[in-house]
Amino acid sequence: MSQKIRIKLKSYDHNLVDKSAEKIVKTVKTTGAVVSGPIPLPTHKRIFTVLRSAFVNKKSREQFELS
Repeated sequence: MSQKIRIKLKSYDHNLVDKSAEKIVKTVKTTGAVVSGPIPLPTHKRIFTVLRSAFVNKKSREQFELS
């Protein structure tokens, strides 16, 4: 019977994700298991623009980012 494990890593720092993935792959290979991956997923970035003032100063805006 074949067993599979899927691991998804999330972080704000891509270097940390890369290092963690390398450690996981190295550990799995020492046990003799078959490794497929890591497969990089696309990053999502949503930007919202909000007016700072409710009445005047239409040109004064603030941007917020969600990953």
